[in-house]
Amino acid sequence: MHAWPASEVPALPGKGRDLQIHDTATQGTITLAPGPVARIYVCGITPYDATHIGHAATYNAFDLVQRVWLDTKRQVIYVQNVTDVDDPLLERALRDNQDWTELAERETALFREDMTALRMLPPQHYIGAVEAIPGIVPLVERLRDAGAAYELDGDTYFSVEADPHFGGVSNLDAEAMRLLSAERGGDPDRPGKKNPLDPMLWMAARPGEPSWDGGSLGRGRPGWHIECVAIALDHLGMGFDIQGGGSDLAFPHHEMGASHAQALTGEFPMAKAYVHAGMVALHGEKMSKSKGNLVFVSALRRAGVDPAAIRLALLSHHYRADWEWTDEVLAEAVARLERWRAAVSRPDGIPADALVEEVREALANDLDAPAALAAVDRWVELQNATDGDDETAPGLVSRTVDALLGVAL
Repeated sequence: MHAWPASEVPALPGKGRDLQIHDTATQGTITLAPGPVARIYVCGITPYDATHIGHAATYNAFDLVQRVWLDTKRQVIYVQNVTDVDDPLLERALRDNQDWTELAERETALFREDMTALRMLPPQHYIGAVEAIPGIVPLVERLRDAGAAYELDGDTYFSVEADPHFGGVSNLDAEAMRLLSAERGGDPDRPGKKNPLDPMLWMAARPGEPSWDGGSLGRGRPGWHIECVAIALDHLGMGFDIQGGGSDLAFPHHEMGASHAQALTGEFPMAKAYVHAGMVALHGEKMSKSKGNLVFVSALRRAGVDPAAIRLALLSHHYRADWEWTDEVLAEAVARLERWRAAVSRPDGIPADALVEEVREALANDLDAPAALAAVDRWVELQNATDGDDETAPGLVSRTVDALLGVAL
């Protein structure tokens, strides 16, 4: 599977700062100082509908991570998956009388278009669950053979008790985990499981559903969590820098994935930091496909909204905050974009070296994009109020906003 084209990231004078970021597992801020190569895995879409603003907010957060690292002169290895076979996809295809593969391909293509328009840096490895199956099967067999997995009516389950660190990502108690498991794709009430929280690794073939050769597991398809584990271990190995996604992935997805990987390798932790973006609401409820209360990026683009304004709307909220999308949020972003573009269109201006460092400092401080926007706002106000004579300033501001915030002026 191919990703989307990369936009050029301008080089800035000097060097960026190491990233301090909130880690869900430790429930505190940690400093990430990778070596020459920084490694990040971000969970991708299940392509049964178009990219909504909630998706865009999540991927925008981890795009900022990459930009901070690139500014420190590091190489970044970014991996993202596509869950191109899963229950929600199959259910939507059946509901709409569509071929599930065609639905997945169409929505994945639209996702690529949206990411390109929003100038999100693409992953170096963009892997679909289906293409990862040959690597998933041996991992499930290894877990079973090691006693970390078991069979139940042809399906294969992971035993959460096989990982002594289970629970350390989300820090939830057993009752909270059970409730979320039932809400988020698990089956805690299935009879015969050793532990209600045990997640499925391999689902035996069901009539009328796609299936693949599972070797000694029999025909079937992979569970949700093992998909990401196989892809991450293949391309990043253990101990990579950031496992990222929306806050609704902390449990069960990231919790289970970490336990799978740790049971497989005997190493801890799977990731140095578990980083989660907040949820975006519409009309008072979290934006979600199941509720249908969605604002689609593609629909905004078709309506003539500049993707740079959409990106500024996302940046105006801290990535960990839960917030609500409104017409006012978008209108403020459109107005801000107009002010910024007018300010950098002048042939000269007030010096901007300090601004570069302010934006760097804000983003290094747990990706504080609102503080970075405020710094640019202050420069713009001074630019409009003062006759500057620095011919390089407007260009430097444009490059800074482009390189660090992903907004083209």
